[in-house]
Amino acid sequence: MKQFMDKDFLLSNETAQKLYADNAADTPILDYHCHINPQEIFEDRQFENITQVWLGGDHYKWRFMRSCGVEERYITGDAPDKEKFIKWAECVGKAIGNPLFHWSHLELQKYFDYHGVLNKKTAEEVWELCNKKLADPSMSVRSLIKQSNVTLICTTDDPVDSLEWHKKIAEDDSFDVQVLPAWRPDKAMNLEKPTFGEYLSALSEASGVAVRTFADLKQALSKRMDFFASMGCSVSDHGLEYVMYAPAADDEIEAIFAKRLAGEGITREEELKYKTAFMIFVGKEYAKRGWVMQLHYGCKRDNNTLQFDKLGPDTGYDCINNYAPSSEIADYLNALIKTDELPKTIIYSLNPNDNQAIGTILGCFQDSTAVAKIQQGSAWWFNDHKTGMQDQMISLANLGNLSGFVGMLTDSRSFLSYTRHDYFRRILCNLLGTWVEDGEYPADFETLNEIVKDICYNNAVRYFGFDLEVQA
Repeated sequence: MKQFMDKDFLLSNETAQKLYADNAADTPILDYHCHINPQEIFEDRQFENITQVWLGGDHYKWRFMRSCGVEERYITGDAPDKEKFIKWAECVGKAIGNPLFHWSHLELQKYFDYHGVLNKKTAEEVWELCNKKLADPSMSVRSLIKQSNVTLICTTDDPVDSLEWHKKIAEDDSFDVQVLPAWRPDKAMNLEKPTFGEYLSALSEASGVAVRTFADLKQALSKRMDFFASMGCSVSDHGLEYVMYAPAADDEIEAIFAKRLAGEGITREEELKYKTAFMIFVGKEYAKRGWVMQLHYGCKRDNNTLQFDKLGPDTGYDCINNYAPSSEIADYLNALIKTDELPKTIIYSLNPNDNQAIGTILGCFQDSTAVAKIQQGSAWWFNDHKTGMQDQMISLANLGNLSGFVGMLTDSRSFLSYTRHDYFRRILCNLLGTWVEDGEYPADFETLNEIVKDICYNNAVRYFGFDLEVQA
């Protein structure tokens, strides 16, 4: 029997262990997509207790606690922080097979030097240990980032954001981790939302362009892209409920836009036409600027109306959408490449059934301007567990270029989540090591070492064009 989560955790053979120890264990982390708050980085927040770090805003944990029958007051409600933690400890102790069990214990090991098991019996002990540790200045937000060996962070930012905290961080010579904005224009695209008109007012104010037409919207967004670029932004991200491709003439798009601004209802067909025009416009703008475009899709959001009305979005009531948009993705990318305006693009689907389709799409649009110019993104959200990560990498290897993969993204609101990169790296090394041990790839460690370091870090440095040194 193997020891619980020891130094060779998830590394089932000698080759995997060697690849991990020699290459992955100490390679820096490039956090090119996350949802952490730049204000907390600038202010170097010190957390009061482990509940604030672990349970505040973590809808992964909230979903699991609900599955364990925990009352909502201990999840998002007004229960004292200690009581919330005790409830979480009771739940996680039985989370066998769930990545939350591994993530939580990796965090306890790395940041709190706790190598036991968190459950209802140890909850009090862990509560006291973690809170004592968190009171130390070495556990402030900036210190946690440095401990995690992070070199660069891309946050997620709306076009109307002032980016004031990014500016302050950049001007602070005492902190050498780059914190850059990433462009997330979903609110400008989602004209079917009831807040669309209110958002356009905010965009008009931020850009200095009175947005009354679709042409105005494009001008306003272009000006804000210029501002974001001046702040170091080179990454965009889109949260798409579905991928669309319904092209229409400019005058028809203007008519749809005018109809929506007049307060009239729009049809689903009109919505798709507008969103297609929007995505083609931004894609061309990204290509012009050399930005990377990330497309996250396949999520059906806010399914529990009763709870959504109480708690709002991003509280754990989303699910996988069984929509398979392979033809639409191909048509969209083709609409950009036919005028040679296709940017580097990373495609993520929340539905693992889309892995093979994405793998075949990638090969249709690669060229010599970048290694793996069109990428399949890392296993995302409901797939960032052992099985999901393995399946995504095996599919990418089968149908594309795994060695050119930009690797793991944090996609988290927690400053302790960087152990997810370690989790990913162990799974990666075990997959490659197993192929070697099974005689499916030679024990060519010069090449294997390069592949591991590239996937863990170097590919992302080169792909995004960040001002960082690759790891030899």
